[in-house]
Amino acid sequence: MYLALLVIFLQCSELYTQEKVFTFNKVEIKVQPSFKVKNGDPMSIVCHADISKSTDFQLKHNFTIFKDGKVVFTTVSDKGDARYEISVARSSDTGVYECTVEAGGKTKSSNSLRVWVKGMTKPILTVEKKEVLEGEVVKLRCELPEEEPPLYFYFWKTKMNSTPKEKDVFEPYRNFSVVEFAVEEGDNILQFDCFVKRYVQSEFESSEHSNKTLVTVREPFIKPTLSVKPSSNITEGDRIQFECSTVVARMRDIEIILQKNKTILSSVRDEKILKYSAVATLEDSGEYLCKVEQGKASKTTKLNVDVSELFPKPILSASMNKLDENKELTLSCSVSGFRKANFSILRKNSSGDIWLKNSRNLTMRVNVNDTGSYICKAEVKGIVKESKPVRINVYAPVSKPTLSVVSGLPEVVLGKPLRLICHSAMGTPPITFTFYKGNEVKKTVINDTYATFLDENIRQNDKRGYKCDAKNNHSSGVKTSNILNITVIVPIRNASLGSVPYGVVEDGSETAFLCSVNEGSWPILFRIFRKTDREVLLFEKSENADRVVWRKEAMNRQDTGTYYCMASNRANVDVKSHPITISVILASWQKGIIAVFVLIPIAGAVIFTLWWFLWKKKKAKGPSMEMSGSALATNMTSEKLARQHNDGDYYSGSGYIEDSENHMKSTDESKDSVENRHSRIQGHPDAT
Repeated sequence: MYLALLVIFLQCSELYTQEKVFTFNKVEIKVQPSFKVKNGDPMSIVCHADISKSTDFQLKHNFTIFKDGKVVFTTVSDKGDARYEISVARSSDTGVYECTVEAGGKTKSSNSLRVWVKGMTKPILTVEKKEVLEGEVVKLRCELPEEEPPLYFYFWKTKMNSTPKEKDVFEPYRNFSVVEFAVEEGDNILQFDCFVKRYVQSEFESSEHSNKTLVTVREPFIKPTLSVKPSSNITEGDRIQFECSTVVARMRDIEIILQKNKTILSSVRDEKILKYSAVATLEDSGEYLCKVEQGKASKTTKLNVDVSELFPKPILSASMNKLDENKELTLSCSVSGFRKANFSILRKNSSGDIWLKNSRNLTMRVNVNDTGSYICKAEVKGIVKESKPVRINVYAPVSKPTLSVVSGLPEVVLGKPLRLICHSAMGTPPITFTFYKGNEVKKTVINDTYATFLDENIRQNDKRGYKCDAKNNHSSGVKTSNILNITVIVPIRNASLGSVPYGVVEDGSETAFLCSVNEGSWPILFRIFRKTDREVLLFEKSENADRVVWRKEAMNRQDTGTYYCMASNRANVDVKSHPITISVILASWQKGIIAVFVLIPIAGAVIFTLWWFLWKKKKAKGPSMEMSGSALATNMTSEKLARQHNDGDYYSGSGYIEDSENHMKSTDESKDSVENRHSRIQGHPDAT
């Protein structure tokens, strides 16, 4: 029975579990009435979940609606729909919407839906003051309380019958903006308004214009009046008087300024009238400006003044503009149409003009120090005018120039350039210098006291001399230098060293060293060195020749080594020869002495050793061997004599004999030995 109940319970549980199965088919999001909504209209975002169930059972749905990735609405419902109501749509509600539904541990999201709320609310403009003075500012505030940033604000300032002036401000974090407009001269009644833009759907959307606000401008003072007396026919020398005045509401901080060409002539503070007078000159013609300032307010008035010329500028003339020193110079000053002017002649100077004479004419004998610029002045009715400067140049004659080599000595190394300088100690510049090589003009230079010339074409056999001319504007003419002859130094080429004897030299003998060069200007400095572990100077001599001989009388063993020579001249280039090696050996007589004192004792020792050996050998053989030795000796002697008779002389084969101990003896020694043996044999008692 219990088993049947358990089976029934399990089947019921399985049936109950099968009844709770569900799945999301899809989740949709929609906007009503349309995805494009007019600003201010109502709008609804609807999220719908399409779910399939195994049976009809209650299921809780968690709805979440997102705008641009941010949560804007959440609700829990057992229905398959959720509605996010927006009663008044604003442009800030524009964006991308999507929804997510979670139920029974399962979640599904809808596709995204872009909603565009077109249009913006009307901005509100407020102004801080509706009545201002010229020079003050108008502070404005434009606001959109129901919109969200970022926003672009545009403010307009409009004068009557004129184009608006605009200011724009970007507000990334505020839905309002504040600006200031300056109240300028001429502003009377001003109208202000604003509008706002925002960037939506890759384009700018603009609001309608705000309310228009009027601001009244009051003048702190009236535009100034500027007058001049006399008002017309003003001539140089007349006294002219300017008067600038205004009417102000309050005197505090009022300033009146009179200007001409941006130069302030006069100014007053806290006064209504400015007066300025001066003696009229031709330079006083032009535009004058009267400016009244108070705080930031400013008003101006302009007036043109024309001053007629009383007399023209004087003209200074000179009898000569260029003249020799000690010559006479006459300066004359004149004014066209006037003869009753007061004249004076002056010389221009950086520290101030130098007065010379109060007269129309000036005659003087000049020197070089009188070179300069001269002017004259003319005065009529207190008006002083100055002439244009006249340049006077007084010339001293040039002295005879000197021509020299810049480096000092009148010589040049072949292949190197030659730099010459021509100098004239006296003479008023500019001086024209001309360089000649022979009679050929090489260069012309205009300078003050000297000039240089570089000749890069130097040849070994070029015999042409150099000279230079100097001249200036003095009438004395050209001065010519002395002729300068240049020595061309040929550098040393190919030094060589030889010796006699060469290579091997006997100790104590004389050796001659010859150092020579292929080419080079005299004198030549020859130096001979020996190189061992260091370089030793052995010989040094300067010769007017291309070779030198040095004799070393007695060479010794310490003179063995490597030798070379160096040659140089005024080209200051040392030319080194290839090295040679000298070996010092023993002289012949030194070898003989060595033979006497070394070889003879050695030979004596050898002979003594041989004699001692033979003596020991004979003593060892004894009397028993003497008989057989005698017979053998007799046979050998007979054979030897027969062989000598046949051959006629000794050969190397018979010239040396070898004993039983392999010792070699000379032929004479062999004969003596045989004869001695023979005699011994003959003298032996057993002999027959």
